[in-house]
Order: sequence, then structure tokens, then C-alpha cells
Amino acid sequence: MVRMMTQEQCPHRNNVQSTEKPQLYKVGIYGWRKRCLYFFVLLLMILIVVNLALTIWILKVMNFTIDGMGHLRITERGLKLEGDSEFLQPLYAKEIQSRPGSPLFLQSSKNVSINILNEKKQLVSQLVAGSHGVHARGKMLEVKSSAGKLLFSADDHEVVVGAERLRVMGAEGAVFSNSVETPHVRAEPFKELRLESPTRSLYMEAPKGVKIEADAGDFQATCRSDLRLESKDGEITLDARKIKLLRLPEGKAPSPSGTRQTVFEVCVCPNGKLFLSQAGTGSTCQISSNLCL
Repeated sequence: MVRMMTQEQCPHRNNVQSTEKPQLYKVGIYGWRKRCLYFFVLLLMILIVVNLALTIWILKVMNFTIDGMGHLRITERGLKLEGDSEFLQPLYAKEIQSRPGSPLFLQSSKNVSINILNEKKQLVSQLVAGSHGVHARGKMLEVKSSAGKLLFSADDHEVVVGAERLRVMGAEGAVFSNSVETPHVRAEPFKELRLESPTRSLYMEAPKGVKIEADAGDFQATCRSDLRLESKDGEITLDARKIKLLRLPEGKAPSPSGTRQTVFEVCVCPNGKLFLSQAGTGSTCQISSNLCL
């Protein structure tokens, strides 16, 4: 049988518990760990403040607003750029226009190229403006006035000048390697009109005739070889108050001694040559017929 004993029956146990002191257990971080934690918290706060200050500075410098950033503004019609802008990568846009009343300025250190592609991404038209000049490539080139009138057109078949007047300002004039078709060739007022072929022949042809007029000056035709006037179905008319045939060869006919012959007759050879022969009571062309050779 086990006998239960009360607390009063064990006085020595109470004496042992009363003599022991209560122990305290510290909870937390102390010593060098606590100092390191405070240091990292302080460093994190400094980084947050610096980061916030840099963010505010970037927003201020880049001019961030609700409508856009810097010179870029977002409007109902699209994007709006103010001032000078640089694009380092390709720019794709449906329409580029300047502000009302201001020009559109494109600048490049190399060249400015405008390419038109078809549905298959093949080059159809191209305009390149560079240091060597302006080059255009396409099926047809047209220049029109503000009223819509055609001023200039060029394609593979022909070049059309639709202006009322074509003016060539070069000192050497205009050079045409092939034939020229025009209804009217006229010089400027008080200027001479010259049609010249230095090394080849000059032909003027028209189905209904060629008309040459010099209302306030002289008409002169000069050539190094032969000058030929030919009319196949009609006639050649020389209508003038005076007709001079200079430097024609003169034939010699017997004349009275001591007299100077001042009257001549014009003789025509079978081959078409003309010469002068001293006039007499009869024709003297037979006497100087040796000039026909």
C-alpha cells in the first residue's frame, strides 16, 4: 500500500525551493547584432531618400507631365513634338506635319531618303537628298502648280514641259543630241536667236512649211559648205526691195578701151551656178561660159 504524504509532512522540500532565486531570460537582439541592424536600417533609409530625390530630379529634368514627356505631347490627333528631336531608330508614322504657319525641317548628316514600297515590300519610288545631289527614282515624275496645272512631266517615253515659256539660261544655250519638235521657237525681246550646228548639218522640216521671221532685225544663214534651198512641188520666192548677190565671179567681155563697165547681167549655168558677165548689146554669157566649170 502506498501512503500519500501531505506538504506539511515534508518540511525539508519547502526549505529547498525557498532558498533558490528566480531566473530571468532576456528576449531580443543585443550587442553588436543590434548595432549592425540599426546601421542597415539607416543605410536603407538613406538609399530610399536618395532614390526618391533622383526620381524627382529626373521627372523635373525630363519634364514629365500628364500630357507627355519633354518635347513630346500626347494630343487627341496624335503625338506632338516641339523643338529639335532626334530619332536613333526607324520612325513609323502615317502622317508627319508641322505646326500651322511653321515649316517642316528635316536634317541629316548623311542623307534623307524617302522610299515607297508596295504590298510585297518592293521599292516602287525613291527620293534621296544627299551631299552629291538629289536623286529621284520612279515610273513617272510630275511637277504641278498651285492651281493644278502641269508644269513638268517625265517618264520612260517622253518629257513634257507644260509651262508657257521654257527658258535656258546657260551661256552655251541648249544642246539636243536628237531631233526637236516644237511649234514655235522665239528669242527673248532684244536678243538674237541662233540655231547652230558646229560640226553637222542643220535640218528644219515641217509638213506645212517652215516660217522664219525677223520683225526688228536681220536674218542670216551661214554655212561652211553649201547652202541649199529646195522646193519640190512649189517655188522659191525672193520678195525684197533689194536683192544682193555678193562675191559672184565676174566674166570678162571685150569693151571699148578707156571705159569702165558698170552694168552686168546675171548668168545661170546648167549646173545651177551664177556668175556676172559684162552687159553688152547682146547676151555675153556665152563668152564667159568657162566659169560654169
